[in-house]
Amino acid sequence: MEENAEKYIARSANSKYKTDIKMLERQVMVLKEMLLDSMGTKAYNESVRELELEELLQGDDVSLRIYALQKMVFGPEVCPPKPMECLAVVKELRTRITDMLAERVVKERINKELKDKIQERQDQYMEELKLAILKKHSGPENPSTLKKYARLQKLEEKSLGKSMMEVLRPSSIDEIVGQQRAIKALLAKIGSPYPQHVLVYGPPGVGKTSAARLALKVAQTKEYSPFSGDSNFIEVDGTTLRWDAREIANPLLGSVHDPIYQGSNRELSETGIPEPKVGLVTQAHGGILFIDEIGEMDPVLQNKLLKVLEDKRVSFESIYYDSSNKNIPLYVRKLFEEGAPADFILIGATTRQPDSINPAFRSRCTEVFFEPLTPADIVMIINNAVNKLGVQIEKGCAEIISQYTIEGRKAVSILSDAYNIAITDQDCDPERVHISCNDIYTVIQNSRLAPCVRVTDKIHSRVGRVLALGVAGYIGSVLEIEAISFAALKKGEGTIRINDTAGSMTRDSVFNAAAVIRKISGEIVSDYDVHVNCIGGGRVDGPSAGTAILAALSSAIKQKPVRQDIAVTGEISIQGEVKPVGGIIEKIYGAKQNDMTGVIIPAKNFNEVPKDISGIEIYAVERAEEVLEILFSE
Repeated sequence: MEENAEKYIARSANSKYKTDIKMLERQVMVLKEMLLDSMGTKAYNESVRELELEELLQGDDVSLRIYALQKMVFGPEVCPPKPMECLAVVKELRTRITDMLAERVVKERINKELKDKIQERQDQYMEELKLAILKKHSGPENPSTLKKYARLQKLEEKSLGKSMMEVLRPSSIDEIVGQQRAIKALLAKIGSPYPQHVLVYGPPGVGKTSAARLALKVAQTKEYSPFSGDSNFIEVDGTTLRWDAREIANPLLGSVHDPIYQGSNRELSETGIPEPKVGLVTQAHGGILFIDEIGEMDPVLQNKLLKVLEDKRVSFESIYYDSSNKNIPLYVRKLFEEGAPADFILIGATTRQPDSINPAFRSRCTEVFFEPLTPADIVMIINNAVNKLGVQIEKGCAEIISQYTIEGRKAVSILSDAYNIAITDQDCDPERVHISCNDIYTVIQNSRLAPCVRVTDKIHSRVGRVLALGVAGYIGSVLEIEAISFAALKKGEGTIRINDTAGSMTRDSVFNAAAVIRKISGEIVSDYDVHVNCIGGGRVDGPSAGTAILAALSSAIKQKPVRQDIAVTGEISIQGEVKPVGGIIEKIYGAKQNDMTGVIIPAKNFNEVPKDISGIEIYAVERAEEVLEILFSE
């Protein structure tokens, strides 16, 4: 009896297993058809071929067929299911394939609607094109307008050629002199796969505009650059841009023309339709918008431009616009409802200091600083210009020009004027012109130019005379500070005098220096009648002349000569510490411009000194004693 029961149970289990297998086979067949529908015949066959699943799908083992479907749906990294897992895997496959089938249905529906929409737009475009052709052939031309047009065409045929400044303008990045560090930084920001908005600071005439223009050309050669070969470089002077509160004339952002008084399109004005006019930001779409002297722009216009930088689009508004008007052209409707694209990179150049620029602009832009040019840079610029002109120049001409300007543009202008004088006097072939030093001096005299280099006797030390460093904007300069002392008629009743034009902080520096002299040497300044003078009568304000004043006073009281080949900057504290000051880079270049062999700067400013600076020795000091030791050394 027990044996019969066991046989019955075994037969029942075997029968149930066969039933499950048949059910799985039916489900797998259905899933295969669903997958074929969701993927499409071509994609399905390619997937089978790439994953080499033909044998698995055609085999007798249902678990291997389930495994093949798993690889096609979930990827080749799945593992074959165990027999007891097949039912769960089939459920998982059914859920995923159902989702895939639904996605395909939705995509097909969207594609159909998209094709219908494209066809509708194409039909509209063809209608507009037909209207444009008809209008062209029935245009407003008459004999009078055609005559005026022909006259304009004739004027276009005449040209005086390029100006010399255009000929001598840098045509490659390598021709921009003295700005290697700034050029490298600018190219890194513009030539990146993710270009950034840039603010370029620096003195005038050092190549900021040329560098911006050429940076785009370099970026266009990079395969990874988003700039294409037809990317525009739109250039505008910020001083000419003004904000119009009525918003009817805005060349930068664009404006909307009143349909009655300003409608440039006759058909639009007759039907009362306002016409948006895109501005420079849209013309620069996909390229670079260069704004020279961006610091001079109207603050309201700057804020409007910031909004465009954020949205990358310009919006237009008009009380005359009626979206329900069926006579509105498509381009007008698009501009009002979607706006005009304005995805560009902004390069703003300025001669102002960073703290005078809108903080919101600075936060959205990276910053690049161009450096003042040295006499050696000016000489190189002149030599490059001479080679471009193909003329001869007397030895020493370039050096003369370098003494009268620190701007590359001005240097080229002086050479251009000298060329014109030489060719007028010699009346010869332009390529045989010889420019002499006399021609250069003639230009200098005609232009009333003054030397920008201070000629000093660097060999002989002098008592009571110290060369200080100043800065105005981005231009560093060397200032002469002198002091003289006499024993007071009564001890302790001496007087201290300084220029009336000197600032209050400079006066404070004199008293600070007197305290330091007493601290480090025991000399009491009130025992002397002392006069401190800033040569030139200029307003020498700020604490950075403190160290120079200390050295001049100490030299005058102790009658110790001071070296004249080293310039000094730094604030002096009453404890004798040399405190950091601003404009270190500009001051160092000012010292190089004036052919100094060294500069004394505060130690805490040393990290601001360019690593590639050459031709001048940097003395970084912390205390007054170090300054005096350097300046009083022979």
